[in-house]
Amino acid sequence: MTVNRKHSLLGLALALALGAFAGLAPVNANADPGFQKWIAGFYTTAAKSGITQSTYRNAFAGVTDPDPTVLEKAQYQPEFKSQIWDYLDSRVNPYTVDIGRKMAVKYASTLRALEQHFGVDRNIILAIWSMESNYGAVLAKNDRLHYVPRALATLAYADPKRAGYAKKQLIAALKILQKGDISRKDLNGSWAGAMGHTQFIPTSYLLYAVDADGSGHADIWNSIPDALATTANLLAKNGWDTGRTWGYEVVVPAGGHAQTGKTHTIAQWAALGFVRPNGKGFRQTSDRAQLKIPGGPNGPGFLMTGNFFTVKRYNASDSYALAVGLLADQIAGYGGMQQSWPRPSGTLNVQQKFELQTRLKQLGYYDGVVDGNFGSGSKAAIAAVQQRIGMDADGEPSMNLLNALRK
Repeated sequence: MTVNRKHSLLGLALALALGAFAGLAPVNANADPGFQKWIAGFYTTAAKSGITQSTYRNAFAGVTDPDPTVLEKAQYQPEFKSQIWDYLDSRVNPYTVDIGRKMAVKYASTLRALEQHFGVDRNIILAIWSMESNYGAVLAKNDRLHYVPRALATLAYADPKRAGYAKKQLIAALKILQKGDISRKDLNGSWAGAMGHTQFIPTSYLLYAVDADGSGHADIWNSIPDALATTANLLAKNGWDTGRTWGYEVVVPAGGHAQTGKTHTIAQWAALGFVRPNGKGFRQTSDRAQLKIPGGPNGPGFLMTGNFFTVKRYNASDSYALAVGLLADQIAGYGGMQQSWPRPSGTLNVQQKFELQTRLKQLGYYDGVVDGNFGSGSKAAIAAVQQRIGMDADGEPSMNLLNALRK
C-alpha cells in the first residue's frame, strides 16, 4: 500500500510537471516528443535545487529537439585521439605564441594584478585562454557555439555515458541563469557546456567565478578580466605553487624508460642521468616530479611537477596540460622544445606545416589564416594544388607536396 501510494505520488508529480510545461515550446513538425517529455519531467529534479518555474520555462522556451551536432562532437575529443605531436602542433606554434605575446602586452596591467593576487603565472593563464577559445576568437564563431541548456539536455537525454554529468551541469547552468549573471540569449558554450573565454563548465563557474572588473557580477563571456581571474582562481584554489615551474623537458638516458610513471625528487632524477636538452640545470631540485614519455619510447621525456597536475584540474588530459606548459614557456620567451617527436616518415613538423600553408596562400589557393591547422579550407587548397601538379588529390599535407612546391 505504501509502495503504491509512493508510485502514485511520483506519477502525480510527473503529471503536474508535464502539465506545467505543456506548451513550453511551439508546435514543430520536427520536434522530438521523447525529448519534450524529458524536459518536462526534469523540472521536478530542478525544482529540488531551487530552480523556479519561470526560470525553467525561460530556459527551455523554443527548445523542441536535441542538438544533433552536440552528439556528433561528443564522439570526437582530440586530447585523447590525436597523436601528441599533431595535437601540440595545432596549439603550440608561431601563431598562438605571437597572439599570446600581443595579449600579454594588451592586458599587462590585468595580468600583473592577477599574478599578484592569485600567485598564478600570467603566461599559464594566457596559455589556457589560447587553448580554450583561441584568445576569445572562437566566441565570435556562431557555428562553434551551442545554447548551453539545450546542449546539456541533449547529453542527458541521448548520451547515457554522459547523462549524470549533463544533469548536474544543467542544474548549475539554470542556477547561473536564475542569478542573472548572463542573459538567456548569451548563455552559450561548447557541446559539453563549457562557457566563456576560458571555457568553464557550469559547476566550476559557480565555484570559481570572479568579478574582477567591478561590474557587480562575474561575466566570463564578455569580460576578459573576469574570465582570466576566474581561471587564476581555479588554479590557485587547486594547489598552484607560486614561483614553481610546471615541469622540464628531459633527455631520457639508456634504460630510463623503465622509470615512466615513477616519482622522485629532481635531484634524484638528475642522479639517474636525466638532463635538460638545452644544457641548463634544474631549479628547485628538492621538488618531486613524475616522468612522462607521451610520444612513446623513442620520444622525449618530461618531468612533471605539482603545477602540471594542477593544470590537469582544468582538463584531465596529459596532452592538454603539456600544451599549456609548453605554450606558456614560449609566450614567456623561454624557447620551445629541443627534441623531436618520433613522427612517421613523410609527415610534416610544425614549421613545415606553416611553410606549406604559406606557400598555398602565395599561390592563391588559400585565403585563410596561416596558423598551422589544416581544416577544410587548407585541405581544399591542398587538393586543388595536388590535382594541378598530378598528385593524388587526397587533400592531406605531406612532405612530398611541400617538396614539390619548393621546386
